[in-house]
Amino acid sequence: MIYQDILSNPDQWSFAVQSLGPRAEVSPLRGRQFVDDEEQITFASQVKNIRALMGNAKVFPAFQKAGPRAKIFHRPAHTRAGIVTCGGLCPGLNNVIKGLVKVLFHDYQVTAINGFRYGYQGLVAKYGHVPMELTPALVDEIHKSGGTILGSSRGNQDAGAMVDTLQKMQVNLLFCIGGDGTLRGAKSIADEIARRQRPISVIGIPKTIDNDLRFVEKTFGFETAVQAADEVITSAHNEAEGADHGIGIVKLMGRDSGFIAAAVTLANSVVDFCLVPEIKFALQGERGLFQAVERKLAQSRHAVIVAAEGAGQCLFAASEAKKDASGNVLKHDIGVFLKDEMGRYFKRSGQDVSIKYLDPSYHIRSVAANSADAIFCYLLAENAVHAAMAGRTGIVIGHWNNYFTHVPIELATGERQKIDLDGALWNGVLSATQQNVLLES
Repeated sequence: MIYQDILSNPDQWSFAVQSLGPRAEVSPLRGRQFVDDEEQITFASQVKNIRALMGNAKVFPAFQKAGPRAKIFHRPAHTRAGIVTCGGLCPGLNNVIKGLVKVLFHDYQVTAINGFRYGYQGLVAKYGHVPMELTPALVDEIHKSGGTILGSSRGNQDAGAMVDTLQKMQVNLLFCIGGDGTLRGAKSIADEIARRQRPISVIGIPKTIDNDLRFVEKTFGFETAVQAADEVITSAHNEAEGADHGIGIVKLMGRDSGFIAAAVTLANSVVDFCLVPEIKFALQGERGLFQAVERKLAQSRHAVIVAAEGAGQCLFAASEAKKDASGNVLKHDIGVFLKDEMGRYFKRSGQDVSIKYLDPSYHIRSVAANSADAIFCYLLAENAVHAAMAGRTGIVIGHWNNYFTHVPIELATGERQKIDLDGALWNGVLSATQQNVLLES
């Protein structure tokens, strides 16, 4: 995991943050406590790890603390901002857009704010998407709706064409709201801007419902997704319990990391089996899933299975990997596969079972953010504006040890964050489900 990697070789990781240049403008903010660039949030939180790093690292691994600076780089009167939302839908997108507009307009008096339509396509002239002029009045109630008023799309575009648009429109702040692929696109835009030596800040705001960005403890939409999934788990349990030998199977988001499946298993502890990409499992034989479900049915006459979409991919025949427009490997449908294969297994053994399958993924992605996520979205947006106005670029706003941080994009996107199988979350899942006991019986 990340802790072990950094503890073993701390100097291979760079926490350094890019800046466009010296800050000469006095911030228009009043009555605020400003953050100094030397304020840092230590990567390690346990004393033993801090001591180990102090002995091994030439440069102590720590994030620059996010927040307003007393001096800023961009002059508000000459600032034009752009906002783009990319990738799949996620609860809280409209909340982030609203937060960006309100902080830019009211705190920094930036009145020229454009929303680029349909992801990075909106930054490429050939698509013909007309930017949306964003004002506080326009975004006043958008937080009540799911989705994004700007629209979205998957896939990156030519960095040169996108920077051409930014220069033509005289945009000097660009906020890219999205996940792993979006942030890589933002990095390519920032690199092209640096090549052209243009004073344009590019700031990422982490949007991944799977909560799988490295060096970012929490991303918006995750809590809402868990809450929405909780209701579906209850429905699956009711269906399973309402039939003799009933089985409820729920497939949830989680291509490479099973955080949603694991979290909802703890939130609604009627789940008997939680299947995540981090753990391989067999369908039959010693420690086979089907035999374990059989044992559970013998105990309580019903069972509930939650599977992350990336779980069990080793069960499928090897084939050439197909990718979506964002470069993500398309997963085989583990939910339908489990339903069909389990149905055949019990039919062959002459057992009557009732299997109900639920896939609420698109419903969960498109709901409005709950209160906890709405608060988090606004704070992310606020800190993104502070970073941009201070001339930061090539970073994503992170959250670490309960502080907002500046994270270099290459750190956040190096690889997927995955469940720590020795950590509290997964140990809680094993305790709540007792699935290891059932698989080992």
